[in-house]
Amino acid sequence: MKTNIQYSAPDHYLVDDLFTDEHKIVRGAIRDWVNREVKPVIEEYYEKAEFPRYLIKQMGEMGVFGPFIPTEYGGAGMDYIAYGLIMQELERGDSGVRSMASVQTSLVMYPIFAFGSEEQKKKYLPKLATGEMIGCFGLTEPNQGSDPGGMKTRIKDMGDHYLLNGAKMWITNSTIADVGVVWAKDDEGIVRGVIVEKGMKGFTAPETHGKWSLRASVTGEMVFDDVIIPKENLLPNVKGLKGPLMCLNSARYGIAWGVIGAAMDCYDSALRYSLERQQFGKPIAGFQLQQKKLAEALTEITKAQLLVWRLGTLRNEGRSTAAQISMAKRNNVAMALNIAREMRQVHGAMGITNDFPMMRHMMNLESVITYEGTHDVHLLITGNEITGIPAFK
Repeated sequence: MKTNIQYSAPDHYLVDDLFTDEHKIVRGAIRDWVNREVKPVIEEYYEKAEFPRYLIKQMGEMGVFGPFIPTEYGGAGMDYIAYGLIMQELERGDSGVRSMASVQTSLVMYPIFAFGSEEQKKKYLPKLATGEMIGCFGLTEPNQGSDPGGMKTRIKDMGDHYLLNGAKMWITNSTIADVGVVWAKDDEGIVRGVIVEKGMKGFTAPETHGKWSLRASVTGEMVFDDVIIPKENLLPNVKGLKGPLMCLNSARYGIAWGVIGAAMDCYDSALRYSLERQQFGKPIAGFQLQQKKLAEALTEITKAQLLVWRLGTLRNEGRSTAAQISMAKRNNVAMALNIAREMRQVHGAMGITNDFPMMRHMMNLESVITYEGTHDVHLLITGNEITGIPAFK
């Protein structure tokens, strides 16, 4: 039973008053696009376990790739709150769509902009911004997840080039990517970033199958067997784990906003369903237990909105910390996952069908709560901030 009540994003604390007109225009444009282009097809692609690749060009035209990258390199030159709102609206459509944009922006364009040479910026960023090029990010390895410092992938200096050997896994966009920002240890054991291009001899990217989560997203591996990397493909302006961790901070920031969109979508569906579904002679929205679920969901969404607005303000001012971003990512993903589960119950048996979005969001969020730093590790990051004692080492 689908309803005809128009979508209205929850804004119980008038958070809209904190946004500029530009923020609202950007959010409205992405929301309209998601409603028009993503929602009508996403369930079909999710069932097929395919990413709707034809959307990538449209996403580039919409400016969702690298919105905070300066215009001289093809970005939109917007602030971090605009970036957050874009991620929110994309994930209201699907976490896989937001993941694609998040990787392209925070894990590929950001490191090239922040750590790359001027030549690298001009060569890659404009094409990544339009979606003409697709990027991926290689950090996680088969035996190294939460401990990236233990990576086994290596680059060996051969004089006029590097040789890259190793493997990465759980890589979004890997099989469709034209370029990858890959992190490896050099001869001195120092983590360095290199740009790997599709077609380089010895580089393969097999796809990961059998996923029950993020099915409308491309996931795969990156395997390097004596891949020749030109010296000019080394990111010159960063050494050590600082580089990939700064990229993860940017991605985690986008996730903290994005999952609010998934929660909003579940809440909106439950509210509309509860107002139309009749039991015992009245809408189920009139029963206390359903109102409890809806009221708690609205409360948690409101708290998350205020959390990321403040975080976005701090990030715009250059004052946000990695620990603050970890707190927001951890809190908001858990919030969205719980809301997806509770809103599924409001729909009863209908909630398990693809007539409604909750099960898809729920399964997606089981990945989001793990990637870019697991739920537990983010808790320990906050614990370290409180006590000064790192419990994860």
